Amino acid sequence: MAILRITASADNTISNAFKANLVTRGTGSNMGASDILEVFTIFGQQSSSSFEFARTLIQFPLNKISAERAAGNMPASGSVEFHLKLYNAVHTEQVPSNFNLLVLPISQSWQEGTGLDMVEYSDLTYNKEGSNWINNASASTWTTQGGDYLYDQAITASFETGLEDLEINVSDIVEKWIKGSAGGHYENYGFGIKMGSSEEQSQKSFFTKKFFARKTEFYFKRPLIEARWDDSI
Repeated sequence: MAILRITASADNTISNAFKANLVTRGTGSNMGASDILEVFTIFGQQSSSSFEFARTLIQFPLNKISAERAAGNMPASGSVEFHLKLYNAVHTEQVPSNFNLLVLPISQSWQEGTGLDMVEYSDLTYNKEGSNWINNASASTWTTQGGDYLYDQAITASFETGLEDLEINVSDIVEKWIKGSAGGHYENYGFGIKMGSSEEQSQKSFFTKKFFARKTEFYFKRPLIEARWDDSI
């Protein structure tokens, strides 16, 4: 079995969660330089009907896959499996259980940014570099706040205890990225990772699932796409 690992080139957490004052939302904040990625939904914290969300954006370069195929080192589409792997980050906050995450292709480009604050949401972009809940890039907004995704391409990852790593087969999406819009598919703008639709609409909190980001100090915990194929002779 041959394996090629591709690490992320950009990642970020975007959120519309309320700040500590429970008045102002952190929609303008950027967390692109954090070593942690976060996904949650919080119900009823600010009022009896309030919802707060955090979602992860993550992108991987695919040029190495194309180069390996061109060199004859990797077989063509249909003979390779691509698995998205994100590693659970242990923390002291409440962890959700029995929930689903959606893994979806993002439908437009975005910027990683340099923000760090995941608590007070103080690292605001002010329409400068970096994505957030409202902006996908400098002075450019998402069509829909919270990110633009190809929902018809969604893959569901299920979690029982909330402490599991994420590992899911994303071969179909990766092959479509490689073909791109010129090949009748879509461009590689990375994955969005969010709570499932039922979780985001539920009158129940799922707080909080955390993964190690690409800037983590733990080399073997970085997010990656793992290509696997049979190279036996």
